[in-house]
Amino acid sequence: MSRYPARLEPAEEGGFVVTFRDIPEAITQGDTLDEARSMAADALLSAMDFYFEDKRPVPAPSKVKKGEELISIPASVSAKVLLLNEMLAQRVTPSELARRLNARPQDVNRIVNLGHATKIDTIADAFEALGRHLELSVA
Repeated sequence: MSRYPARLEPAEEGGFVVTFRDIPEAITQGDTLDEARSMAADALLSAMDFYFEDKRPVPAPSKVKKGEELISIPASVSAKVLLLNEMLAQRVTPSELARRLNARPQDVNRIVNLGHATKIDTIADAFEALGRHLELSVA
């Protein structure tokens, strides 16, 4: 699971504005700190959709700085982000990955769709087809 640093700052009109250094498209606010944190997680996921749609690498989370909090994204999203970034780094299209997996292109499109639930084993198989290994750890 990835955790992105966020800055929660009081808004002039009240509440809190949330911004992310690594994902500048993710901006939100909430009336309370708890609401702002909840909205931050949603904004982060929504902003990542833009990277997937544009086929751009998703920036990795940087180290937290003073005055920032860490906002988590689900493990399944973290795995899909890593997969997208690897596909882009290797210049492997979804069609090519489908060929390597002996799967239909629409199946691969679902794998790299943040809105579609994908089994972790399927994501691991996609990494294997790219010559990489998905490893999980507990911290």
